[in-house]
This record gives sequence, structure tokens and C-alpha cells, in this order.
Amino acid sequence: MFSIRFMCQCCRQPLKLGKSAETLGLSTTQQLPVPLLPLAQGKSGGIKEEDPTSMKETDTTNLQDGASCRPLPDDSMKSWETSMSWENFNPFILLGDLSSMRTSSQKVTADIFDILSGEKAMDHPLCEECTDNLLEQLDIQLTITESTSQSYRNCLETRELTTGENEMETLQKELKDLELEEERLVQELGNMEKNWKKAARDHEAAQAETEALNQQEIQYLRDCSALKRQELELFDELRSLENQLKYTQIHLDQLAKTSIFNMTFDIQYEGPLGIINNFKLGCLPTVPVSWNEISAAWGQTALLLLVLSKKMGMEFQRYQLIPCGNHSYLKSLTDDSVELPLFCFEGQSVFLDKFDLAMVAFLDCLQQFKEEAEKVGLCLPYRIDVERGQMEDLGDGVECYCIRTFLNTEEQWTKTLKFMLVNLEWALVWSP
Repeated sequence: MFSIRFMCQCCRQPLKLGKSAETLGLSTTQQLPVPLLPLAQGKSGGIKEEDPTSMKETDTTNLQDGASCRPLPDDSMKSWETSMSWENFNPFILLGDLSSMRTSSQKVTADIFDILSGEKAMDHPLCEECTDNLLEQLDIQLTITESTSQSYRNCLETRELTTGENEMETLQKELKDLELEEERLVQELGNMEKNWKKAARDHEAAQAETEALNQQEIQYLRDCSALKRQELELFDELRSLENQLKYTQIHLDQLAKTSIFNMTFDIQYEGPLGIINNFKLGCLPTVPVSWNEISAAWGQTALLLLVLSKKMGMEFQRYQLIPCGNHSYLKSLTDDSVELPLFCFEGQSVFLDKFDLAMVAFLDCLQQFKEEAEKVGLCLPYRIDVERGQMEDLGDGVECYCIRTFLNTEEQWTKTLKFMLVNLEWALVWSP
């Protein structure tokens, strides 16, 4: 049986076990698994079967010659160490006969090295020189540790001797202070709990008050929105009324500047012929006018004089004007049975005394109005002679024109009627 060889885990040199290790291996019966080396393979990749005796001799000879007996060169040693890293390194590389690896002495020796490697920082097995170095280092560390331990003991004994009593008093004082502090903190904690409960009650009350205020705020916002809507409606209504008032004021100003008399009575002239409200008052040989139109013109003239007199607040003394369109007349105030017509029909004689008397009576009324108007500053351009029934022109020379149709021409009569309308136009313009 061939001997077993191990490698030193520090210097990587082959080891040879002593007889004591082999003798220890013979007395044990522990069975440990040993890794099997791969058998030689053929060209096809399968396992090649050979004679067991020849295989033992060949393997043993190759292992002893290639690993344990021959020293490794430097280059091959470096490459071998590189390939055998600590991660993939098996600390127990057995060199020798394959069959001898399964013996009990090998297993026991490997177990011993495993136990030593597990308990120490250095893996086993070790050579004698590496073991001596390891022991020397351990002795140095032991000496340093004992010296440090002795120093700590000396310091502890010195401190206990010098400061034992003072430290006890100090600790007792600190204990009392801590107890007092604990009582104070307990009291403060109780006060804080009371304050916390009070704060919690105040918080609940504040929340209830906040909720009530929120409800009031919501109601206030609703009321505010309703009032704002009413305000906008009233504002729109106010703007509408202001616009209406402004529009009405403009019309009022326009109406104030407008004379109702000027709008109601329109007096124009065509040569010696006077026209009132598009009715010709008078006639000419070249401009024939019907009596119906002349009667209507007299009705408008009588209405104008009556309105002006009422505007001034005066009453006629001898006659009362009754304007009835083309059938207007004057009524005597002294004799109710006397009515003087201011109209004439077609076919009647123009030289009628009543028609002439009615025109003279109209001049009497116009003269009364002229006298009242002169009291307030109105001066009419043509003077009136009631007794003669004439209108006098006070221009370059005094010219008189009679209003009667008896013994009068159409041109003279028409011109007298024009002068009468001029006086009424002046009174119409003066009237406020």
C-alpha cells in the first residue's frame, strides 16, 4: 500500500505524514466520502474498461511521479497557483493510490484537518516551518493581550479605591435629583393632560361655533345673492326710467320751445291776399275764391282771436265770438236776439248789412284785444278805427282801408282783411 501525501496550505509544499497519524487512522471506523477521480475516456467519449490491477499501478505511478516526487518549476508553479484560486481550491488534495484514498487512516486524517481548519483562521495541514511561524505570532499576540488585560485591571482597581465613596454619593444625589425630576414631570404630565382635555373641549366648542358660522355664512351668501339680484333688477329699472325721463325731458324741451298757437294757426300771404290754415280770406278779380272758403277762413280767424283773448284772460264787452267753422258768428251781449254772421252763401248779395256789421263788430273785438296787449307791451303794426270800420296803415302815409263790402272794391276789402291777419300774426308770435 502506498503512502498518502498532503500539501501545506501556507507554502504549498508536499507533506509527508508521520506514523502517529497513520496509527490514529487505523483505530477509527468513521466513513467519509472521498471524491473519485475521473477514469480515462476513449475517443468516443465513453468510459474505457481496463484491468483493475493495471489501472492501479498506472495511476499510482503517474500521481507519484507527476505530483509528489517531482518539484514544480517556477513558471508552472505560478500558473498552477493562478488556476487554483481560493474560491475553487480544495484544501485537501490527496496524492497516491486511488484505492488507498478510501482507507480509514486517510479519512480520519482529513477529518482532523477539517476540524482544525474550521476552528482556526489558518487552514490545515501546515508544514513544520509554517507551524513554527504561526506559533510565534500567536505567542506575540498572547503577550500583548495579557499586558493590555493587566493594565485594565490596574486601572479598575485604582479607580475603585479612589472614587468608590464619592461616586456612591454622587450617584445617590443624582438618583434623588432624578426622582424629583420624575415627580415634576409626572405633575407636568397631569397638568398637560388636564390642559389637553380642556383644549379638546374648547376645540369641540370651536368646531360647533364654526359650523354655526358656516351655516350663517351660507345663509348670508344666499341673502346677499338675492339682494344683488334685486339690486340689478332695480338698477335696470332705474336706468330704464332714467332713459324714459331723459326722452320725455327732450320732448318736453321741444314742446316748450314750440308754440301751440304757431302749430295750430298758420298765417301766410300771397300778395294782397291773406291765408289762414290754407283758407283764403278775401278775393281778387284775378284770384276768384268761393264764399264757402272765405267763411271757413273767417271761422279760423274768429277762433284765433278768441284763443288769444282767453290766453290774456280778458272778456269782450259788447260781443261774444262764437267760432263754428264756416258758420261762425258774433252774439250781442246787450241783446240776446242779435246774432251777426261771419259767413255768406253762394248766390247771396255781398252787400248785406249783417255781414258788414259782423265784420265791424269783429274789428271792435280786435281793438279791445289790442288795447289789452298794449298794456303788456305789445304794439300792433296797423291801427283800427272801429267807428268807421277801417284799418289804417301808418307807413309812409296814412292810408285807410274799409272792412265793409258796401261801396268797396274787392282789392280794398281784401287788403283790409290782410292787415287784420297781420295784426293777429303779431299777437300770435308775441303770445307765450
